[in-house]
Amino acid sequence: MHKILVVEDDFMNREMISQRLTWEGYEVIVAEDGAHGVARAITEHPDLVLMDMGLPIMDGWQATRRLKSASATRTIPVIALTAFALSDDRQRCFRVGCDEYETKPVDFPRLLSKMQQLLQPVILKEDYSSS
Repeated sequence: MHKILVVEDDFMNREMISQRLTWEGYEVIVAEDGAHGVARAITEHPDLVLMDMGLPIMDGWQATRRLKSASATRTIPVIALTAFALSDDRQRCFRVGCDEYETKPVDFPRLLSKMQQLLQPVILKEDYSSS
């Protein structure tokens, strides 16, 4: 079972996303602001982070930058969840290290597809040429 960290300040959005992911078979942990999101990522080691970008205390851009700059969390995929839907906003999310981008309101089938792609294990082919 994959562990997903949902970083979302709006209670209703956080509960709705968490409940839907739980129904899909994911283990869900939550944080209500960017600072707590970074702390939970360090202590809980999630397989993926869903990061709201418009967060209090530390916004999603700052939190993602911190996650991607720390050795313990840099490989955790981050999907930006945001109402910021302009192409500049999308590019800004990618510049700070987000691996994917999804606008609100969330299209769950599309989000789940993006999550599944990022959670796919990397299959390395064995190099038989040296044997």
